[in-house]
Amino acid sequence: MNTLTVPAADLKWKMGSVRLDLCGKIHPEPIDLFDGIPDSLLLDIFNRIGDVKSLGRCCVVSKRFHSLVPQVDNIIVLVDCVISDDDSSASSSSSVASYKSRHPISSFLRLFLGLFKPFQSFTQFITPTTRRVTSFAEDSDFETEQNSVTHHSPTQVLKNFNEIKLLRITLPSGELGIDAGVLLKWRADFGSTLENCVILGASSVIHNPNGGSACNVDNTDIVNNSNEVAIDNGSIPESFYTNGGLKLRVVWTISSLIAASARHYLLQPIIAEHKTLESLILTDSDGQGLLSMNKVQLEELRVKPLSASSASKRTLVPALNMRLWYASHLELPNGIVLKGATLVAIKPREQSKIEVVGSEGNWVASAFEEPFGTAARMLVKRRTYCLEMNSF
Repeated sequence: MNTLTVPAADLKWKMGSVRLDLCGKIHPEPIDLFDGIPDSLLLDIFNRIGDVKSLGRCCVVSKRFHSLVPQVDNIIVLVDCVISDDDSSASSSSSVASYKSRHPISSFLRLFLGLFKPFQSFTQFITPTTRRVTSFAEDSDFETEQNSVTHHSPTQVLKNFNEIKLLRITLPSGELGIDAGVLLKWRADFGSTLENCVILGASSVIHNPNGGSACNVDNTDIVNNSNEVAIDNGSIPESFYTNGGLKLRVVWTISSLIAASARHYLLQPIIAEHKTLESLILTDSDGQGLLSMNKVQLEELRVKPLSASSASKRTLVPALNMRLWYASHLELPNGIVLKGATLVAIKPREQSKIEVVGSEGNWVASAFEEPFGTAARMLVKRRTYCLEMNSF
């Protein structure tokens, strides 16, 4: 009888192969389901996330995510804090808090001295935290720090995004310090300079859910005739000129224009670096002000440098034509009552006459979200007052 002889080494190898096959059948290799997701779908998910901090965290998940995130075209940047350029951050924070607590008239001169100090460091923000933080670093890798506070500018954070089309930056609060209960909102469109601006203000806002007429009147809008609200014919009352009402509205207007032009000035590096941008919005969490630029306006700024103000780091505001509407008492359908409600529509003097009706006037009527959009549409039906302002 023939005997088959198998070398011991071969026998050991064959038995090992059988064990590997059995293990593979009983415990198969795990499959990474993310590998089956197309890049286009992942990019769509990342675009829906938008928030730059969350995207930074996604980058450390895998090499694939790290390579895809820079292709995201819809970015949201939430600014955590605005810090001072110098070392006296505590004193700076104190001075800003003090400034915000002042009345707009008393702090008007401080706007030129104090408003821009925190704004100079708008480009030095982001992600203070005690946990591990991930952000874009100079060398295209992601820098992590533990138990420390790190500040990065929007330009640094956005540097490695190559395809940004829609960008929204939100500041932690509005720049303008106003008294409690006062309403002040603005919206401005810019190209290389201011194209238009709409400002809505009220000396007090009263919530009156039960409807009816509210009886509280703010001190800045006291009227001499107790029946003036009832016989309101759309005209500005004489008391508006004598009790400081007009002066206060001028302060609101100039302050809003300064804030808008400061924001515009600080966006230059981002606009210059990201040629793919089609829409840019810079707003604040308070909903006080919104600066908007579309694709045409962004391209205009790239080819036509802005004119900077010699007094401070902001864009020069051109000579302006303004139209003003005023109501000492304005009741909105949802029960909100605006006292001393004022709407100002602004365009450069070199442009055509301001239109507030029809398609050309939609920029006034649609400047604010509800219920303040309704307030704007109600105010433009009243008597119009024209004003002019020189460049500053």
